[in-house]
Order: sequence, then structure tokens, then C-alpha cells
Amino acid sequence: MLPAERQRRIVELVTADNGRSVESLAEELGYSKATIRRDLHELAERGRIERSHGGAVPVTNVGHEAAYGQKEVRNLDAKRAIAGRAVEEIGHGHVVFFDAGTTTMQVAEAAPDDGSMTAVTNSPEIALELGVEDRTVKLTGGTVRPRTRSLVGPTAESFLGRMNFDLLFLGANAIDVETGLTTPNEDEARAKELMVQRASRVVLVADSSKIGDRSFVTFAGLDDVDLFVTDDGIAERDRGRFQAEEVAVVTAEPDCS
Repeated sequence: MLPAERQRRIVELVTADNGRSVESLAEELGYSKATIRRDLHELAERGRIERSHGGAVPVTNVGHEAAYGQKEVRNLDAKRAIAGRAVEEIGHGHVVFFDAGTTTMQVAEAAPDDGSMTAVTNSPEIALELGVEDRTVKLTGGTVRPRTRSLVGPTAESFLGRMNFDLLFLGANAIDVETGLTTPNEDEARAKELMVQRASRVVLVADSSKIGDRSFVTFAGLDDVDLFVTDDGIAERDRGRFQAEEVAVVTAEPDCS
């Protein structure tokens, strides 16, 4: 296993288990404790984990925003399942906006490539994923935020304020019935707010681990969401609370085969 692959796996294990010890990581991955400690030190310096006594824990607090690479490996099977269900909402001839994010990237990968839609995004990476021969893809323009690899700022806001979309695939850092949809960054929040305003139909795509969390800035309420596509880890109590707010909820089960 290459060092980059090993470190990617370490982040995945620490995130999935809400913390791991050096000893358990060394045993599971088959490397020495010294190697694992060096990996943890590098990952902590890059902001992908936090060191704890004898191991590491995920980076989580209301003002913190995980790096794209950290989120990319988190709940990947659930994100792929969500994407498979979400693309069923795309209709022929739709203008579809793909919000920047790791779950929306999975939606982009699963989207039809027959030229039946026009794709718009504030993510250069999603634009490259969607940019095959038979698709029309438009970028908002703007300033790149390295933390999320999204385009934000006045140029992006001007574009968003003038365009209309049939369908929006929207991501969120945290989802709460009372607080709504939240994100740590104000520029990101403003862009998301405009996306929601300009879309005829809003499909929130997020795994169930984000339910009940709150982040710094609210950019939309639950009443702005038409459909919430999540994984089968959502609690029945939470499903009921969303449905009470007239948000349709559908779940997708990861393929474990």
C-alpha cells in the first residue's frame, strides 16, 4: 500500500469509528506503530484528523470545515447509493445545477451522459467530470475556495442571480430541523442561498451522519427543500420530523455486494 493510500485509509477508519488508537490502526493496516504515528502527525498538520492521547479523532466543531480530501472518503458507499437514487430526478431537457461537494460529485458521476440535460455547477472538478462530448456544462466563475474546491464571491453570485434552474442537487455541512441547512463559510452560504432561490426544484443530497448537526451559517430552511435523498441510516424519529415539515424523504441503501 502506497503512503497516500494508507493515509487515506487511516482518515476513513478514524472518521467511521469516531476515533482510533495507534495500536488498532497498526494492527488493522499491518504497519508499525512508528509508521502510523508519522502518518497521524502528517494528517494532523494537513487538518484531516486531530491527534488524541494514543491515537486520533475526527475534526468536528461548529466552526470547523473539514478539508475536501477528508470528506471525500467519509461514508463513500452511502454517498454512491444516494447518487444512484438522486439522478432519477433528472428529466429530459432539464437545466441541472450541481452544488460543489463530495456527495454532489457522486451525483455527477452517476448522471446520464446522453446529452439530455444542461449541467451548471460552481465546482471546477464537477465540471470536468460532467464535461463529456454530449453534455453542455456551464461554470459559474468566481474565486476558488481550496477548502471545498468551490467557486464563490461576486462573480459567482452575479451568475447565480441571473440564471434559472429546473433542478438543484444541493449539499450541506449540517442539517437540523430547527436551524435548517448550515455551512461554516459565509461566502459559501451566500452562493448556496442563491442556488436555492433560482431553482424550481431542490433536492438535498446528504448522508444521515449530518442530521442533527449545526454549522456556522444558515443558508436555507427545510421549507426550501422539495426532496431529501439520504441513506438508510436515518432514524425514524428524524424521518418523521422532516416529513412534518413537508420535506419528502427517500432513502438509498448502499450496495454491499
